[in-house]
Amino acid sequence: MPIDPLAKRFLEMMAAARPGDRARASLGERRNALTKLMQFVRVDRATGPGNDGVMPGPAGDIAYRLYRPANESRQPAPGFVFFHGGGMVAGSIDTHDQICRALSQETGCRLISVNYRLAPEHKFPAAVEDAIAATRWVSRHAEALGVNPDKLVVGGDSAGATLAAVVCQDALRTAGIAVALQCLICPVLDSGAMSASRHAFAENYLIDKVILDADLADYLPAGADPADPRISPLRAANLAGLPPAIIHTAGFDPMRDEGNDYARRLMEAGVAVDHVCHDGMIHNFHALGAILPQGRQVLHQIGEQVRRAVG
Repeated sequence: MPIDPLAKRFLEMMAAARPGDRARASLGERRNALTKLMQFVRVDRATGPGNDGVMPGPAGDIAYRLYRPANESRQPAPGFVFFHGGGMVAGSIDTHDQICRALSQETGCRLISVNYRLAPEHKFPAAVEDAIAATRWVSRHAEALGVNPDKLVVGGDSAGATLAAVVCQDALRTAGIAVALQCLICPVLDSGAMSASRHAFAENYLIDKVILDADLADYLPAGADPADPRISPLRAANLAGLPPAIIHTAGFDPMRDEGNDYARRLMEAGVAVDHVCHDGMIHNFHALGAILPQGRQVLHQIGEQVRRAVG
């Protein structure tokens, strides 16, 4: 299926506004670009503003924002620990506020959005350590948060989905917490290889190779192996026993193949998977609802999937 006409037009507008020199953007430019991109978020249903708090982390307090679905009828409610995207170098609980408000409302979950440490100020494994610590803290403090610890969802978008997948793999290895469901949206799951989709969409598909390479260089310390499963969770040797998964990929996303491969490998390992590859869509399409109707529709779809999975 060809690229969606609206998505194609959006990419053409982005390309026209981009400088001719595709040299590596500065860190400030990368962060500003994501902030501007997230202004295209539009949602049909959203809960009210979240409440900010802090939780202890391995290197100091971690900020979080707790969202409650409007007119929630159950206490405790299912919980959703969410990690924002941004290539491990950009993004925050503020850039993803509208997405999290929508996901809380659509899923019926109390959603905890985690402000993990970013690179290059805090290189790998800082973000991973924060994500694991945050999920364990939510599980331990579920009662105070109004969350049912037996109905805990862990998810994220783009690089945040990397963290979600790593958290689930860590929980399986350490038996530290019980995760009921993982939700991965346009996940980045293999930074150690160039898949066919990474080759095919290396330029002019929103997140291109220049950006991906720069983000990875900022994220990884000297000597780190991109094939480490904590960086590339698709590289984990054994996926059996992981929580059921909801995975959404996009047909014109450089990371399409690794997301599709992860869904396939999970199913082969006996894990229940609800996977949709959205034909014609691009990376981050779920956050482009002002331009792409599918961006709003997929949030409804995720809500239905999560409700079916955790009640």
